[in-house]
Amino acid sequence: MTEIQYRLEQVRRVDGALPGPKSRELAERRAAAVASGVASSVPAYAADVDGGIVLDVDGNQLVDLGSGIAVTTVGASAPAVVAKVKEAVEHFTHTCFMVTPYEGYVAVAEKLAEIAPGDFPKKAALFNSGSEAVENAVKISRLHTGRQAVVVFDHAYHGRTNMTLAMTAKVLPYKQGFGPFAGEVYRVPVSYPFRDPEGMTGAEAARRALLQVEKQVGAENVAAVVIEPIQGEGGFIVPAEGFLPALSEWCTDNGAVFVVDEVQAGIARTGEWFAVDHEDVVPDLITVAKGVAGGMPLSGVVGRAEIMDAVHAGGLGGTYGGNPVACAAALGALQTIEEWDLMARARRIEEIVREELAPVAEETGTVGELRGRGAMMAVEFVRRGGTEPDADAARAVAAECLAQGVLVLTCGTFGNIVRLLPPLVIGEDLLRDGLRVLAQAVRGAAQ
Repeated sequence: MTEIQYRLEQVRRVDGALPGPKSRELAERRAAAVASGVASSVPAYAADVDGGIVLDVDGNQLVDLGSGIAVTTVGASAPAVVAKVKEAVEHFTHTCFMVTPYEGYVAVAEKLAEIAPGDFPKKAALFNSGSEAVENAVKISRLHTGRQAVVVFDHAYHGRTNMTLAMTAKVLPYKQGFGPFAGEVYRVPVSYPFRDPEGMTGAEAARRALLQVEKQVGAENVAAVVIEPIQGEGGFIVPAEGFLPALSEWCTDNGAVFVVDEVQAGIARTGEWFAVDHEDVVPDLITVAKGVAGGMPLSGVVGRAEIMDAVHAGGLGGTYGGNPVACAAALGALQTIEEWDLMARARRIEEIVREELAPVAEETGTVGELRGRGAMMAVEFVRRGGTEPDADAARAVAAECLAQGVLVLTCGTFGNIVRLLPPLVIGEDLLRDGLRVLAQAVRGAAQ
């Protein structure tokens, strides 16, 4: 694999308690200017980010195991991304693709069609956020099928627009007080191996969900079945083998569109271009965002050309969708993934995470499961000796990691998951250092 050169020294360093004085000063300014509904999990303010290090305004160097929630997959300042963004900005920042189109949008659509699974003609449309991509996938599915019902799953997270909030499962903090939400959205059980009946197979879990769809929605009414191949905010839940293929087959048999939300799991995060590639599943439509543009706001829907083309001219779009600078960044990010073999790095990250954390998971008795794929890994905390979720342990571990200069994120319907999303460019020594801090925090919380 390519030897990566970094601008910042890839070493953890914390001088005193966090946040430092400059971060505290910024927090005071923020309190007066920024709406309180916008929250941050880390009180330190970033000044520079490179590789696996976040340098804050007080000079502390924090190990980044979150990647801005899986966005900076290629790093927050990857050279190819920076170069292509600079070049694009020097020419134009915007024309609106719906007014005066440009090559960058076309090139990103071509690349997405190339890497998406499926040996059939594919097309793409570009937007700004993951929520927009998911919502547009629903619009496309409804027009293609002439149906309205959308099937989603327990623990799902699909975004913050009204439509995608209806599709999202967790109430706090996402949905509380924001309703009423869009209709014709139906939720069914997902495959959650750690919490399903012992021995339940993926095929059995799929049948459980699909029977509910058939009895309570009606197969003939379903426009789309939408699922994250590894659930993100819901807890990095990896469904049992066979679950996704069974859903895909049911959609094909019943004329519904199988939509896979790869906003968090896609674009090399799990060691393949897409998480569905691990089971050779071929969706009808895939949504992408987060890691696709190296930190610039870009999202898209890619899939079967005949489905994508179901929408009338002008029915898809948005003023900023497929912004030329963001498209340039995407081409740089996708180039970096290929040239630096970052999918292999993702698989190596999983090996290292399991090496460092599996022993502590076994010895403490407070880790219900260590799970995930590639650089999308999670630790589920439970009360000792059972499966009762322990959100206090997850919060305590995350807080101790932060105090020691390691950034981790929590998630899960029950708030009991610590998730790991390191940039794929993180060095092995720095990754192990961060994971050892995490392991010690797990031991401390178990006591």
